[in-house]
Amino acid sequence: MENKKLIFSGIQPTGTFTLGNYIGAVRNWGPLQDEYNCIYCVVDMHAITVKQDPAKLRRNTLDSYALLMACGIDTEKSILFIQSHVKTHAELSWILGCNTQFGELSRMTQFKDKSQKHADDVNSGLFTYPVLMAADILAYNADLVPVGGDQKQHLELARNIAQRFNQRYGDFFTLPEPYIPKLGARVMSLQDPTKKMSKSDENPNAVILILDDKDTIIRKFKRAVTDSEAEVCYRDGKDGINNLMTIYSSVTGKSFADIESEFAGKGYGDFKLAVGETVADHLQPVRTEFDRLVKDKEYLKKCYTEGAEKALRYSQRVISKVYRKVGFVDR
Repeated sequence: MENKKLIFSGIQPTGTFTLGNYIGAVRNWGPLQDEYNCIYCVVDMHAITVKQDPAKLRRNTLDSYALLMACGIDTEKSILFIQSHVKTHAELSWILGCNTQFGELSRMTQFKDKSQKHADDVNSGLFTYPVLMAADILAYNADLVPVGGDQKQHLELARNIAQRFNQRYGDFFTLPEPYIPKLGARVMSLQDPTKKMSKSDENPNAVILILDDKDTIIRKFKRAVTDSEAEVCYRDGKDGINNLMTIYSSVTGKSFADIESEFAGKGYGDFKLAVGETVADHLQPVRTEFDRLVKDKEYLKKCYTEGAEKALRYSQRVISKVYRKVGFVDR
């Protein structure tokens, strides 16, 4: 790989991504490929910390992989693979787990949240998966990790584990820094704009999925919650309109002032229709490319097999040095 900083990022295999995933994260991954060495992965091992239907998990994993490619990840420029195909992640996770304190893991807010949500299955994987997340990053000695607000604590833990390992065995791991993208707005629910857009929302009209067809996208935007003022402007107390303006701005590149001028004297109906049509047209190339990729199973398999081979070669070098440092006998 070229002598550039290395970015690692993983995404859960939830099948299709929401517009929030796309604008906030995935859309920005493509342009990073020219500036950094990029390693991207579908984290299917993380997914099984909560109960999964095996057939659905398999399908969602392949769909997520194809969707990353459709969103601009180039397998010639980046390493793109499926986590369970690269054994070094699990191997490193054990060693890092032995360098992680029980108290650190018990303070993870996501463990508390997920334990409440999945009270019938509070398994040890749910407790230790931040260690596997640290292994995902440190297996490549990544310099940077794109993180949302809910992952900052996990990155901090990865840094603490790396620091503890370095103190115990001598400097080796790079301490990964958060990568804060220049773009990447926070997209809220269309039905409750005080909440983040989430695929788990019970109301399907609250969420735009990037594989929704044009009519569905427009219909959902037409039903978006707004307010009674009928003025397209960005200000406190107008959460619904603020969210729609944020989405429109993210897709068109227009400033809020430009958007206010464009829709001055027009009603919310016109604005919602414009946002819906613009978003649907923007996502059309992604939908087209995704449809092409999922039909070409042989090509998809070639890509994820080669991606795993590259990731294994890269991470194996790191793991071999880690094994030697902790005192394991050479194989």
